[in-house]
Amino acid sequence: MTDAATLIGSATPLADRFDLALVDLDGVAYKGHEPIDGAAQGLSSARERGMRLVFVTNNASREPESVADQLTGLGIATQPGEVMTAAQAAAQLLTTRLPAGQKVLVVGGAGLVTAVRAAGYQVVFSADDEPAAVAQGFAPEVGWPQLAEAAYAVERGAWHVASNLDLSLPTARGFAPGNGSLVGAVRAATGVTPDSAGKPSPTMYRMAVERAGARETLVVGDRLDTDLAGARAGGFIGLHVLTGVNSARDDVLAVPGERPHLIGADLLSLLVAHPEPVRADDGWWTCREASARIVDGALELGRYEPSSTEDRVDVARAACAAAWAAADAGVDIDATTVPELATT
Repeated sequence: MTDAATLIGSATPLADRFDLALVDLDGVAYKGHEPIDGAAQGLSSARERGMRLVFVTNNASREPESVADQLTGLGIATQPGEVMTAAQAAAQLLTTRLPAGQKVLVVGGAGLVTAVRAAGYQVVFSADDEPAAVAQGFAPEVGWPQLAEAAYAVERGAWHVASNLDLSLPTARGFAPGNGSLVGAVRAATGVTPDSAGKPSPTMYRMAVERAGARETLVVGDRLDTDLAGARAGGFIGLHVLTGVNSARDDVLAVPGERPHLIGADLLSLLVAHPEPVRADDGWWTCREASARIVDGALELGRYEPSSTEDRVDVARAACAAAWAAADAGVDIDATTVPELATT
């Protein structure tokens, strides 16, 4: 385990160091239905170096086959067995308390319906069928009628299991309400807090590692509160790629349980070594040519003009190291002094 305050380095490219990568989808491998620059090249080259991939997503609406087909169409050759969804994790969570054959009201898409049935349960869609549990996951078609049935069932005592609690969902047009927002409607109506199988719970990560087997596992994601928090909770090394929800500025201000161990601009960062920030005697933290320090709670960056994406990531790394060390020593970081640290 690495101390929560530490941003680590890797003397060798990550694809050479880790034999398995658990890769998030939206915001990492693609955004909505659009490709992300460098994703196909980074993942394909990582595979050529011997890194195996499992795509782990909080999206419970789709079948693994559908996800694999989309990735393959974007130049990332993928088999269904290389996809682990929150629907599968939710179905696994149901088995911890609910005997096979029980009725489960499913609110969500085809992926959740298939996973719940595969776990041995009867899928129903009405609270009047007296389900023992409600399994709720995101699907674009979920609306008031489905949420109302979930609320009726939960109010009558059904166990509420959410595939994930992501409040937002990245799309090509921007951020849309995620499953957590829809779950919030049921929670507000019933006063019952659901159990969740998806990230930041490390359940899916552990299931994926058990399925694939691995010597050393890397978690790759774009969200601090789900992907990277799940990595911390499960004891995995987490790489934050800056192509989705959270920015480098968010990294600097992250709470310990959501901090990444490594930062990269995109999935091409799997193919390079990662420098480790170093603390100097005068209070500065340096990462190659970049430097940062905290003075009276304010972030100061060294006089350095980065000329490449990797240079700009070095600035973020140095800023994170300085801010985290200060915060962990009890210093309140003035968020207004932390700029947007552009990496592209």
